[in-house]
Amino acid sequence: MTEHYTVNHDTKDLNGTITYADKVIEKIIGTALQSVDGLLAVSGGFFSDFKNKVVNSDNVAEGVNVEVGTKQVATDLKIVVEYGKDIPAIVDSIKAVISSEVEAMTHLEVVEVNVEVVDIKTKEEFEADSVTLQDRVTEAGQATGEFVSNQASKVGEAISNTTEKVKEQVESSRVE
Repeated sequence: MTEHYTVNHDTKDLNGTITYADKVIEKIIGTALQSVDGLLAVSGGFFSDFKNKVVNSDNVAEGVNVEVGTKQVATDLKIVVEYGKDIPAIVDSIKAVISSEVEAMTHLEVVEVNVEVVDIKTKEEFEADSVTLQDRVTEAGQATGEFVSNQASKVGEAISNTTEKVKEQVESSRVE
């Protein structure tokens, strides 16, 4: 039987500060933005609202720039939106989700969200572009893997050939 102890700590008399690296706030914002309908990309970090995940980038903070103070946060974004969607409504959603997530997790006040719309695409165009980028990355990875595998095979063959030659020389020197 495990006993549980509750210890109450009164931290009001303890001094100290919390600081956040820019990348922490950028990651919070990048992750929060994945839920915004009609937002296809944030300057290099691509989102697909119908898949609700980051595509073509492992870095959700890519394309998110922040200035973090001791009590406030400001951010700049460059976005690609879905054709036919209400852009001001998308920007309002972006502002709301950023403010909500940053304040809930850090207690920092979001005082500024600057958004530059750099492109507009249909879902079909975006999917085609995303697939193309993903295919290029995959193909490059496969080609690199094949090259490394081929080089490893060549090295293996060279070692094997050298080993055979050494064996032959050792055996021929024993016979003489």
